Amino acid sequence: MLAPLEGATRFARIREKLERLDFPKRWQRWLYEFLLFGFKQGWACLFGGAMLALLLATHLFYPDNAPLARYDFLTLAAVAIQAAMLALRLESWAEAKVILIFHIVGTIMELFKTANGSWIYPEASLLRIGDVPLFSGFMYAAVGSYIARVWRIFDFRYSHYPPRWATLALAAAIYINFFAHHWLPDIRWLLFGATALLFWRTWVYYTPWRVPRRMPLLIGFFLVALFIWFAENIGTFARAWTYPGQEAVWEPVSLAKLGSWYLLMIISFVLVSLIHRPCAASQPRGDLA
Repeated sequence: MLAPLEGATRFARIREKLERLDFPKRWQRWLYEFLLFGFKQGWACLFGGAMLALLLATHLFYPDNAPLARYDFLTLAAVAIQAAMLALRLESWAEAKVILIFHIVGTIMELFKTANGSWIYPEASLLRIGDVPLFSGFMYAAVGSYIARVWRIFDFRYSHYPPRWATLALAAAIYINFFAHHWLPDIRWLLFGATALLFWRTWVYYTPWRVPRRMPLLIGFFLVALFIWFAENIGTFARAWTYPGQEAVWEPVSLAKLGSWYLLMIISFVLVSLIHRPCAASQPRGDLA
């Protein structure tokens, strides 16, 4: 196994030590690979997990009469987490750029959606643009951060990956539809079909430990979208934002939102692919930063 590159994140060194371990029995190796897979997934979710923890903690314990509004505290805390992750080399600068891009893309969508009543932020704050508190962009950034980190940590490789121009066109069409369906017919079902047509042959290869595993990329998209839907339920339970019907009493987010998150996953994945270029499964593995 190759040593991590100079300037790599701290996780690269931790990963290297963990991957050097060995076990005599097959069942022990299977169990260890499963646990290592979970540990790597948790590491990839580091920023998103920290944000969810903050949402819940401030919902339960943040004082009502605090001089700093809860939303403003969340914004400052998110910035502090980002600064700490970079300073402690828990995150690469490339991943920080992904987070910035997602923050901008997400904030633009938030401004439009709140203006059209899709959801609201019920609490007051100073650090906001219009009706959108600035911490909201970090929730989109958490998705981008996860995809960028999991791509690197598991050394994603692909077979039958579609042409880059086609993925960019699909992502652009999905993003436009998020806005245009307020005035024009919603074409999300056509977009689901286009996604299936484009990626139906694509397999993602990932390496939890020593042996590359694989799954259809479309299933991977769905699993991540499902995870985000669960996270969104936590966010609305913590009243970070509310959908129509959740103003008085919390209720689970509609399953229809799962489709929206699936499409957003495509946008997120394509944006990350601009930084982590998709490599063919036949190419040799490199170092993981």
